[in-house]
Amino acid sequence: MAASSFSKCFRVGHSLLSSSIQRSSSQEATCNNVLTQQIRTFIQMRTNLKVVDNSGAKRVMCIQALKGKKGARLGDTIVASVKEAQPGGKVKKGQVVYGVVVRAAMQKGRCDGSEVKFDDNAVVLVNKQGEPIGTRVFGPVPHELRKKKHVKILSLAQHIA
Repeated sequence: MAASSFSKCFRVGHSLLSSSIQRSSSQEATCNNVLTQQIRTFIQMRTNLKVVDNSGAKRVMCIQALKGKKGARLGDTIVASVKEAQPGGKVKKGQVVYGVVVRAAMQKGRCDGSEVKFDDNAVVLVNKQGEPIGTRVFGPVPHELRKKKHVKILSLAQHIA
């Protein structure tokens, strides 16, 4: 009798163990799948962004997203610190600047039902009045910036998406 109860417990324990192994392998597959995909979220504190104008900065890090609790999206203004800069540019490394998000990896819905998202996070540096520091904007820029009153950036852009 004791042997039969032991074998039942062993079988139950074995079935529980095998199901947990199957679950963990499926969870590992899910985790690996998630890790290989880029997580697309708001532009928040400590997000690195590419600078797509000729102000002299190459890369900035977001310090604060203005007018938003979760973070910044397309057309929002952020406060950033310059992490990499070209020598002889208008801005220097370590300088605190304002910027307008012109490309974001997080998707944004449009009025016609389509969605727009980009491969990278990019910003155009502006002064406190909202005027661009650089004189050229590289790459595509979404037309949603018109609603956010950034018409000057749209006029400097090469391609409007």
